[in-house]
Amino acid sequence: MKRGEVAELAGSCGLGAWTAFGVLTMVVVGHDGIPLFTDADILSWSVGHRPDVAVAFARGLTDTGTGVIPYALAVLAALIAGRTPRQRALAVALCLGCLGAGQALRYAVMALVTRPRPPLTGWATHASGWAFPSGHTTTAALTAGLLIIAVRMRGPRGTTPLALVIGGWGASVGLTRVYLGVHWFTDVVGGWLFALGWLGLYLGAVARWLPDRWTPGATDTDTARGTAEPTGSTAGGRTHPAPEQTDVAREQRKDHAPDDPGRRGRSRPA
Repeated sequence: MKRGEVAELAGSCGLGAWTAFGVLTMVVVGHDGIPLFTDADILSWSVGHRPDVAVAFARGLTDTGTGVIPYALAVLAALIAGRTPRQRALAVALCLGCLGAGQALRYAVMALVTRPRPPLTGWATHASGWAFPSGHTTTAALTAGLLIIAVRMRGPRGTTPLALVIGGWGASVGLTRVYLGVHWFTDVVGGWLFALGWLGLYLGAVARWLPDRWTPGATDTDTARGTAEPTGSTAGGRTHPAPEQTDVAREQRKDHAPDDPGRRGRSRPA
């Protein structure tokens, strides 16, 4: 896809996701943070189905959605996307900026909504802060999105299974928050929508305004092809010179002697 098409598609997806997130946020605020839809039923099922092995696995998986690991994976995504040292350095700044700015916006929303977490008696891990949107869910979804974009930029063919694995990890981190009892399911849905909206708008802005030669994943051949301007038209696979160049060449042939003097052994005077 062309950069303009990527920017339009990413921006449209981002606006759509944030619109859905805004609607969900208003519903949460309008109900004073009480459980919505199937929140209570899902939490009740999670509390009643917790074997020790499953809880240990969920705790290990949920820890990958916070701390240093997401930022390390964001750097890895930047190194995968870039092809030259300059592109990789810029990609690292863009990925870390996307993740850091997303975290800051998410904290602001949490402070405005102030939704309480589920009852403490059902917790199977430590948690802090307000509930909506889920922080682990948002961070893991943003990181997974950056990795998927980087993998698809580097090699779009044959990367679908890897992209599905990465997306499954990002979604599973959010589900562990419900299973461990520290979030309502709508908190997780809000984190997914927030991450998709922010990532779409961020990608759309980068695709629209970043110069071609700095774009991560672009090669020197692509840049040269995009900046070169043809001097003539093509027809049947053969390049034809521009009319101005043809006229100049014709005048030069009139004003100068030919290279072949002819059979008579003498040249025509200039």
